[in-house]
Amino acid sequence: MKSRNKILLAEDDISLGTILKDYLELKGYDVIWAKDGKSAVELFKEEAFQICILDIMMPVMDGFTAAKQIRKINGKIPFIFLTAKGQHEDIIQGLKLGADDYITKPFDTEELLLRIKNIIKRSGIANPGNEKIKIGKFEFLPSEREIHFDGNNKKLTTKESKLLLLLVENKGQLLSRNYALTKIWGDDNYFNSRSMDVYISKLRNLLKPDSSIKIITHHGEGYTLKIEE
Repeated sequence: MKSRNKILLAEDDISLGTILKDYLELKGYDVIWAKDGKSAVELFKEEAFQICILDIMMPVMDGFTAAKQIRKINGKIPFIFLTAKGQHEDIIQGLKLGADDYITKPFDTEELLLRIKNIIKRSGIANPGNEKIKIGKFEFLPSEREIHFDGNNKKLTTKESKLLLLLVENKGQLLSRNYALTKIWGDDNYFNSRSMDVYISKLRNLLKPDSSIKIITHHGEGYTLKIEE
């Protein structure tokens, strides 16, 4: 089964947010919907997304501020701004912040879908779950739960494969410990936490033949996969 690309949608208009979430999920995306900019930033810290769609005018925290904070977490994540008709200054400011695109309300959902597809294709950040992934000198096949190195194939357990995929999706940035536990084990209790430590050790040993690969522990916070170029 092909993995679905995940979209972070930040929109305070309930009607529009509902329409966009339902439409994009119907088109094969996973959509996590935040009703304000602050909630969007918190969600971004906990999960891996392929693209962000941010309304500019939102309560608590506007889209511009949210984009700045998200880019501090992941400088490569693409995003699209939703802006009101005639707000030329918003468009200019959004482009200065590094927005990949903007779309003016009201808009056609098919037009938004086309822009999302183009940006994901152009940026090369499509969900890697159904592809071969290069990890240093290793080749990882998540759908097969296999890792290849120097002509040898190693079959991974389900949890090993899921944990390695989460590390890859968050390469170079913090993978939240609580998020990984909830995502893979279903609960972030003490016993599951100790179990995850064991799996991290297994992955370190598995990847040891390539000294450029490091899984760094941030005590109490999570892990970061780093690959020296």
